[in-house]
Amino acid sequence: MDFNLTLIIQGVAFFAVAWVVMKFGWPSIMAAIEQRQAQIAEGLAAADRSKKDLAQAEEKVNEALREARGKAGEIIAQAEARANAIVDAAKEEAIAEGNRQKAAAQAEIVSATTRAKEDLRKQVSSLAVAGAEKLIRREIDSNAHKALLDELAAEI
Repeated sequence: MDFNLTLIIQGVAFFAVAWVVMKFGWPSIMAAIEQRQAQIAEGLAAADRSKKDLAQAEEKVNEALREARGKAGEIIAQAEARANAIVDAAKEEAIAEGNRQKAAAQAEIVSATTRAKEDLRKQVSSLAVAGAEKLIRREIDSNAHKALLDELAAEI
């Protein structure tokens, strides 16, 4: 065989195979490539939408955090106001209780002073009777002279 004939047969075979591939294989390959390109484009569009959605979600999260911080600040302010009110109420109650105890102590002091005065009056009247008995040198009937003793005790 001749080199030229082999080259011509190989060329014809190559073109025949290329024509068969172009006629029957190429459309399915191109369809697969176009489908893949469409999937890639769709994926890129979905990625862009996801980025936008993510940015919107982050913005919403930041807004929710700002609102939560604001509410937390309000709650803290209310708690501090309530704590101050409780402290003030406790102070007022303590002052009132102190005043009640002071009044009770003063009443007790007045009562004790009155009892002490009465005891002193009785002792003074007893001493006066004893002194009078010694002066008169006879016994004085305390029942008979009770009015006199009461009068003397009242003066003292």
